[in-house]
Amino acid sequence: MKSDTHYWFAGSVGKHLLDSLLATVRFRVLTPEPYRQLASAGGVIYTLWHGRLLPLTYYHRKQNIATLISQSSDGEYIARVVERWGYSAIRGSSSRGGSGALREMVKVARTGRSMAITPDGPRGPRQKLKPGVLTLAQLTSQPLIPMSASATRAWWVDARWDLFLVPKPFSTVFVRYAEPVYVPRNAGDDAIAAIGEQVERTLNELTAQTDADAR
Repeated sequence: MKSDTHYWFAGSVGKHLLDSLLATVRFRVLTPEPYRQLASAGGVIYTLWHGRLLPLTYYHRKQNIATLISQSSDGEYIARVVERWGYSAIRGSSSRGGSGALREMVKVARTGRSMAITPDGPRGPRQKLKPGVLTLAQLTSQPLIPMSASATRAWWVDARWDLFLVPKPFSTVFVRYAEPVYVPRNAGDDAIAAIGEQVERTLNELTAQTDADAR
């Protein structure tokens, strides 16, 4: 079992290396950014695929966002980096610690803070939405903000079930957002399932669009 010192050191080194890399990257947002006013008015739920996590997490750093990260060893490395970017890491996933993490995220949302979730993580299937993010939106009344990103030049890291985008130095990262999506408090199972299909479709369309932008 790795020690806390190991994770602290890995997080410190990882942040330094990623800062040095991503500081060379140019970000271009190609759509309106509907989250800005909503985030300040009561918080939003940023919703993004796991494979696009790195550039979008960096772009939204230091915005006092809470994010859901798995309790795995890999999740611990991610948590140590993103905490240094100003995020609060809530540990849990659909497979471990899910109910406790959901309660914690509802509690955080009620303070008006925004959250970020990768609804296909931590084990996939890739770009298939799991329902937890919809439950969170329904319980908190916060809107989902689907978003995606791609890069003109990138490494694609094979993360077993996913392809993880790492922009190369001096590349351009294109970012797109969709309109906010709300899950009504009184929505039934069928309505929630339909909203989930809409959000999944929107995320995949955004991802395809940003990939086309980057070609």
